[in-house]
Amino acid sequence: MAQERVQKILSQAGITSRRQAEQLILQGAITVNGNVIALGAHAEWGKDAIKINGKLLQYDEERLYLLFYKPKNVLSVFTDPYQRLTLKDYLRPLKKHLYPIGRLDFTSEGLLFLTNDGDFGEKLQKKEGGENPRKNKEIQKGRAKRKENKTS
Repeated sequence: MAQERVQKILSQAGITSRRQAEQLILQGAITVNGNVIALGAHAEWGKDAIKINGKLLQYDEERLYLLFYKPKNVLSVFTDPYQRLTLKDYLRPLKKHLYPIGRLDFTSEGLLFLTNDGDFGEKLQKKEGGENPRKNKEIQKGRAKRKENKTS
């Protein structure tokens, strides 16, 4: 396995998002081989000793791919400040750091794909050519009106 940025390793391990990992690094909470690291530091997961607040990040080569039927009124995330039901409430017994590929609305139900394989998850969410298909688009009700190009 090649060296990668530590925040990417933490994200792929399902520990935290890359942005939150950057905050932990800036706070001095992350060490690699006993040294507090700076933002942009690289490490090799499974070879270097990466610790978060003194706790060793365990290297787990086992990849998990899970299909989960999300019921209505459950959030497609693992934490909620308002204490609503989340995926964590259903998947806690697995004791794995998983993240969903895609999302469903709170009031929607349907099949979600979850994994702890960050590289595979990224590949699923990107189109050929590296473009990310997840873009916010505004949808308006009703019929689209055609703009006429008038020339005088």
